[in-house]
Amino acid sequence: MNRQGKLILLSGVFATGMIVANFASVKIASFGMFTIPAGTFMFAITFLCTDIIADVWGKQTAKAVVNMGFIGNLLSLAYMQLAMRFPHPDFWGMQSEYATVFGGQWRIVLAGLVTYLISQHIDVSIFHRLKSTTHGKHLWLRNNVSTMTSQAIDTVLFSILAFGGTMSVSALVGVIWTQYIFKLIVAVADTPLCYLGVKWAKGGVE
Repeated sequence: MNRQGKLILLSGVFATGMIVANFASVKIASFGMFTIPAGTFMFAITFLCTDIIADVWGKQTAKAVVNMGFIGNLLSLAYMQLAMRFPHPDFWGMQSEYATVFGGQWRIVLAGLVTYLISQHIDVSIFHRLKSTTHGKHLWLRNNVSTMTSQAIDTVLFSILAFGGTMSVSALVGVIWTQYIFKLIVAVADTPLCYLGVKWAKGGVE
C-alpha cells in the first residue's frame, strides 16, 4: 500500500470511529470502577489516528481529516433524524424502539460535534507544537501530552453537554472522573501503537 492509500485508510478509520463513537455513546457502560460512554474506545482510536496523520503528513492534513470527520458526523445526525420520520409499513413494529434509540441521541451527537471540533483541533495543535519544540524527537511525549490534554477538555465538555440534567451532579462528576482516568490509561497503553502506526505510515511496515 502506498502513502496515499495509507492516508485514505487512516482517514476512513478516523471518520468511522467518530460516527460509531457518537452513536455508541448513547449507552453508559460500566467496567469495574469505570463508568464511561460506550463510545470511549472508538474515541481513543480517533485520537491515535490523528496523531499518526499529524506526525507523518503534517498539521494541515490532520486538520483537514478532522474537518472531514465533522462533516460525516453532521450528515449522520441529519440523516438519522430524517430516517426516524420516514413512514413505515404496519408489519414493522419497531418504530418506538427505533425512535427511542436514535431519536434520543441527537443531544449526544450534537455534544460530540461541539467537543469534537474543539478537542481534536487542540490535539493536533499541541502535537505539532511539541514536535516542533523537540525537533521531531520524543514521539511518546507529544502523543501522550496532546491526547491527555485534549481528552480532558473533551471529557468535561462532552459529559456536561450530553448528560447534564439527566443525572445527579455527583453521578455526572463520577462519569467525568472515571471516564478521564480510563482515557489516561488508554492513552498510555496506545503509545506503542502510535510508534508502530507512524513506522507503518512512513513505509517501515507493510
